[in-house]
Amino acid sequence: MSSPGTTETPAPSPARAETGNRLPVGRLLAFTTAGFLAIMTETMPAGLLPQIGDGLDVTEAWAGQLVTLYAIGSTVAAIPIIAATRSMNRRPLLLWAVGGLLVFNTVTALSALYGLTLFARFVAGMASGVIWGVLAGYARRLVPAALQGRALAIVGVGQPIALTFGVPLGTWLGSLFDWRGVFWIMSAVALLLMLWVRALVPDVPGQSAAERLPIRRIFTTPGVRPVLAVVFFWILAHNILYTYIAPFLEKAGLKDRVDVALLVFGAAAIVGIRATGVLVDRMLRTVTLISLAAFAAAAVVLGIGHESPWVVFPGIVAWGLTFGGAPTLLQTAIADAAGEGADVAQSMLVTIFNLAVAGGGLVGGLLLETAGAAAFPWALLVLALAALAVVAGARSHGFTPGHRVAP
Repeated sequence: MSSPGTTETPAPSPARAETGNRLPVGRLLAFTTAGFLAIMTETMPAGLLPQIGDGLDVTEAWAGQLVTLYAIGSTVAAIPIIAATRSMNRRPLLLWAVGGLLVFNTVTALSALYGLTLFARFVAGMASGVIWGVLAGYARRLVPAALQGRALAIVGVGQPIALTFGVPLGTWLGSLFDWRGVFWIMSAVALLLMLWVRALVPDVPGQSAAERLPIRRIFTTPGVRPVLAVVFFWILAHNILYTYIAPFLEKAGLKDRVDVALLVFGAAAIVGIRATGVLVDRMLRTVTLISLAAFAAAAVVLGIGHESPWVVFPGIVAWGLTFGGAPTLLQTAIADAAGEGADVAQSMLVTIFNLAVAGGGLVGGLLLETAGAAAFPWALLVLALAALAVVAGARSHGFTPGHRVAP
């Protein structure tokens, strides 16, 4: 049994033995779909607010709280539920979580009561928090240690796809059916995903009582807190600009090109994930430092050229390329640092991630009101440099140099 903070390779599990040195892409894509579904379920109502408001007889502002309650549910549930279910086999836990999306998306589709709908969204958010808390650790246990970073890159690609296409896809589906029909579709996807996981994804055991570490000890494990600090700084920086991309683009005369900008960002992010997946197992620290430094450089480009579309679009490409691999880098770093406490540490990452997303909306809104959208890139620069300083200082634990495992 490895101790916290080490990267000792455990004895191969039957699931790993089956794959040898090959990535079990069919299994990992089930996890990709789970992540996509969780984020799609969260963001999709943003493009349907007029329909939802009419259907529930509330204003669009109140309809927007469907997104808020989902995010709150995900934030508050991740750590306690993952900690309480550490002894549970991973496949049943994942199936219960995806089943939660199935049930409560169905409740949302059927509900005519605003309060019931908010409750359903909150519980669906809790299910999402569990999904994100279990995916990374589960995926790592299905592959050899030397392929864990690449596996996380495959799992993580669902995130930028959902963030890029979730809202427009939901809006388009809403135009074909209605908002309730979109939730029915999400329920159907959840059902198909459960069948996929049950058929193709092998089960792995939870932790024994002897292996389960106290939450406080996991949090204080060397390397865990630096990684969480980088998560907060990097995700906060990203979401300041991502949340308020429309007013930022307006300065460059691109008010009507928000969809194109998000598409460009998403495509660049997918390329970034691919590159990160190839390199993360051999040079986690180096790739993290380069990504953050390039992210800071992209912020400078956007800050200097924010009024020129000829500068803004290359800046968005650089932003997507450098941020796309961030979840893979951070999930890998915290799992390596936490050792046997990896699943709980991942749930801590989920919580900090969601707090940073919410913080991006708050800080970005304050900046927009006080300094204008032109201030966004400079806020990104400050936060990126803070994250870069933490990574640079976490040489012994958290972001260690060299191969993650013996080559």
